[in-house]
Amino acid sequence: MLLPALSCSAALLLSVTQVSAVTPTITAVGSKFFTSDGDQFYIKGIAYQLVPTDPLLDTDQCKRDARQMQDLGANAIRVYHVDPAGDHQGCMAAFADVGIYLFVDLDDFPTQILPDSPAWNQSQLAAFSAIMDEFQKYDNTALFFVGNEVLTTAEVSNAAPYVKAAVRDMKAYRDSKSYRKIPIGYSAADVPGLRPVLQNYLSCGDNDAERAEFYSLNVYEWCGDSSYDGSGYSELQKNATGYNIPIFVSETGCRVSRPRLFSDQAAILGPKMADTWSGTIVYEWLEEENDYGLVSYGPKVDPMVSTAGLDGFPRSGTPMTVSPDYGNLKSQWATLSPTGVKLSDYSASASISPPACPTSTAGGWIVNGNAALPSVGQTLDSAATASGATSTSTGSASQPSASPTGGGTTAGGKEVTGMCLGLLGVLLGFVVWL
Repeated sequence: MLLPALSCSAALLLSVTQVSAVTPTITAVGSKFFTSDGDQFYIKGIAYQLVPTDPLLDTDQCKRDARQMQDLGANAIRVYHVDPAGDHQGCMAAFADVGIYLFVDLDDFPTQILPDSPAWNQSQLAAFSAIMDEFQKYDNTALFFVGNEVLTTAEVSNAAPYVKAAVRDMKAYRDSKSYRKIPIGYSAADVPGLRPVLQNYLSCGDNDAERAEFYSLNVYEWCGDSSYDGSGYSELQKNATGYNIPIFVSETGCRVSRPRLFSDQAAILGPKMADTWSGTIVYEWLEEENDYGLVSYGPKVDPMVSTAGLDGFPRSGTPMTVSPDYGNLKSQWATLSPTGVKLSDYSASASISPPACPTSTAGGWIVNGNAALPSVGQTLDSAATASGATSTSTGSASQPSASPTGGGTTAGGKEVTGMCLGLLGVLLGFVVWL
């Protein structure tokens, strides 16, 4: 009967090894991101969605890609769609081993907030919460997006309160579960008619529980050998100066002019913008039909003959760099290493007043920024949104729900049984205490 004891000892030893390799966590303080080591964190990220459902389930593929991303100089990936029921431990460890953090979207195709018929209901809250439950346990999970490009014109700005309500309720859920304060925010389309009103709306108000903890933009204005002024980046910087929460570029990489030079990286991560912006995520890792990829996994295949590719593009294999785009980005990042400010030097001045909430304007932004947010399941009509009054609802306005099921707690935690696992839990607690 020695084998179970040996197995238990091996598990305990392995746990000590895993706990010892601690990844610094990311938090938002004032208008900047910091690591738990006290260093300001700047994003050099890559959009990473190899398959429509979840690219973080194939550990071997993640290890191959993580090594290649390390060569590129990346420290983050953005993943748009994940399966909360999947096993992500292998992939998250593979990226953590090379210092790469996860920026993950909480919504999916069935649960996204829609611009023309916006809603924020119990099913969406439960789905968002399931993803948070899964990924909050990894130290290299950097932040959560509640939406991506929900608003694409000022005419659908009445969807904005639902985005802000999702932020509010996911913050409440996170805190009710005593999770690490992983920042929660939004990724916006860069629409001139929404600048800077949307970013100000999501971060305004006296109630901190309702404000986003970061804001980001998908920006494709800098094409080819453009410039800081010619691309409009100077206007982005003007709008972001004095902003009260972290702001960064959540997608970039215009391909209108080839090859892609990525010269915008020197603006975002250089002296013109680095004091205000927290970095950038380049679109995207894998070469697809849209021709944005930095790597491929081999030549195209006939999707009618081979199951290895989606739309003819292989979705796994050894990453082969796409020239000259990969090299151009690598060269840019190699010269850009902003250090920012130490948290210990910044904390005293980290309190920045939120912007004034925007008001509705004829023919433009149609939301009264001071109006109460919808509660879970509540509906608002356009007239009510503009005037600040609420329509018939299923609950009181601006009342957050910390439970995705409405019952106060979330089922899904696995019971731990057996003496070995019990000892393992005690040891983990002891190591954390140390």
